[in-house]
Parts: sequence; C-alpha cells; structure tokens
Amino acid sequence: MENSRDIPKLLEIMAALRTPRTGCPWDLEQNFATIAPYTIEEAYEVADAIARGDLNGLKEELGDLLLQVVFHARMAEEQGAFDFGDVVKTIADKLIRRHPHVFGEMRGLSAKEVKALWAKIKEQERAGRDAKGLLSDVPVALPGLTRATKLQNKAGSIGFDWDDVRLVLAKIREETDEIEAALEAKDGAAAKEEIGDLLFAAANLARHLGTDPEAAVRQANQKFERRFSYIEREVAQRGAKLEETSLPEMDLLWDEAKQQER
Repeated sequence: MENSRDIPKLLEIMAALRTPRTGCPWDLEQNFATIAPYTIEEAYEVADAIARGDLNGLKEELGDLLLQVVFHARMAEEQGAFDFGDVVKTIADKLIRRHPHVFGEMRGLSAKEVKALWAKIKEQERAGRDAKGLLSDVPVALPGLTRATKLQNKAGSIGFDWDDVRLVLAKIREETDEIEAALEAKDGAAAKEEIGDLLFAAANLARHLGTDPEAAVRQANQKFERRFSYIEREVAQRGAKLEETSLPEMDLLWDEAKQQER
C-alpha cells in the first residue's frame, strides 16, 4: 500500500474501518470500554518482546500499540471530543513542559535532580486539575502490584514511609502470621484479606529495593515455566505421564532443574 509508512495513511485506514455500512462490522461495534482490555494487552506484549530481546517482535508490538492509540482517538473524534492531532499536541506540550532543563533555561541538572523536578511539575499539574487527594490520580486499572507501588510512592513523597527496609520485612512476617491465624480460625474471608496485605507489603519491599514488582514476578513466572518444562521433558523421556508421576519424583526433577541453572 502506498505511503503505508505515513501516520496520515494509518488514520485513513482507521477511519475506513469505522465508516458505517462500508467499514468493518467488528470495528464498528467497539467503544472505549471494549477496546481498553486490548490496549492493556498490547502494552504487555511490548514489554514481553523487550524481555525476550526480540526487536522484530518489538517493532510489530509497537505497531499494535500504536493502533490502540489511533483507535481510541478515532472514536473520540467521532464524538467530537478530540482527534489524533490533539493527542499528539497534548503529549508534545507535556514533554516540553516537564523538561525545562532541555527546552528551557534550567540546564546542567543531574539525573536525580531531573527526577525530583519531574515529580514537582507533575504535582503542580495535579493541583491544577483540582484533584480530590494525593492518591486520586493513580489509575485504578493498573496491575495490582504496579498500582500498589505507585500508591506507596505517592504516600512516601510526603514522608508516610519506612526509612529502613528491615521494617518492611518485619511487616511481611507480620502478614504471614496473620494469614496463619486466619487459617487456624478457618476464616476464608480474613485469609483473603491478609493475602492482599502480604502482596501489598511484598510490593513495598520491591520498591524499597529499587525493583519493579511486576518485572520480578514475571521473572519468577519464567523460572517456574522453565523448570516445570524440564520436569515434563524428563517424564516424557522416561515414557511416563505427568499425572502418574508422584510429587516426590517431580520434586527431585525440580531440584535437578535448579542445579542445572547454577
């Protein structure tokens, strides 16, 4: 397709897909709410391509993510709210506003000073929007661990935070004790609540150690998949089936997989 590298062509394609009677029936049925899950999914697929070091895959996934922006912008344009150009202008203006050390007179800042400046400018923007509270602009739809970290960062910005990571570890031990107490009491609702508190505390520990909890759990997932795949392969090579293999046997294979990774 001619000029398929151009943003205007992409916008034309999206407009054609959303044109009544001649467009795509599926695309025409969509709205912001139905497309939002795909937007989140595409963002995760971008992160996955990066984690795998797959630059060709990253190119494709970034295109899929761009499609989400174009799709939402088109639906907004149909409602007379804004269009793709407004989206571009908004982010361009924001980048210039938040980088006075690049586009203004505040030169020679360190990376730490830039981060503090960025936070200060964001806070000024939040105040300008008359937000309801310090935590009110943390999106509810974020993944749980990511949102927990952002809430903790917000609270920490005004001093509501531990200054010793060992205190976070103590909180984690406290939460596990409370889970145990809920189990002893056979109180499923309390156990569920305490598990949530434990995960929140674990996210806080990751934050204090400078680790993204979502990245950490993705790494743990990959490790589990890798080691379980080893069990599957070994069981298959023995001509056996997983469901017929005892837990102690699988535990031994798990330990073998761990040893091979060292």
